Amino acid sequence: MAHEAPNAQKSRQGLTRLWHATGYSLAGLRAAWGETAFRQEAIAAIVLVPLAAYLSQTWVEFALLAGSVVAVMVVELLNTGVEAAIDRVGPEWHPLSKRAKDMGSAAVLLSLLMAACIWLLALYQRFAA
Repeated sequence: MAHEAPNAQKSRQGLTRLWHATGYSLAGLRAAWGETAFRQEAIAAIVLVPLAAYLSQTWVEFALLAGSVVAVMVVELLNTGVEAAIDRVGPEWHPLSKRAKDMGSAAVLLSLLMAACIWLLALYQRFAA
């Protein structure tokens, strides 16, 4: 029986590579769904992306509104990946582990603030201006 290399994805090409990469991405999204923060952001996206289509008057406005929501989810995925990697290294407390986790959390906070500002300004322009 032939065994695959430790990282078989590196030797794949073309559609086989794309097929497997898609499977890994879907597995990552399924794993992320188990995280409360990601689940909340995904549910918010289900509401906010269609709302962005309604509120926006140009494709650029839609891209900013919807893109800011998706950006929050992307940052959350990266933060969760950093946390998982740190937890894999070991359960003991270490100042560098705390620093990395705090920075990931700060990145999520900044992405949320960015999205909130974009949405508030868009709502202001649409309804109050």
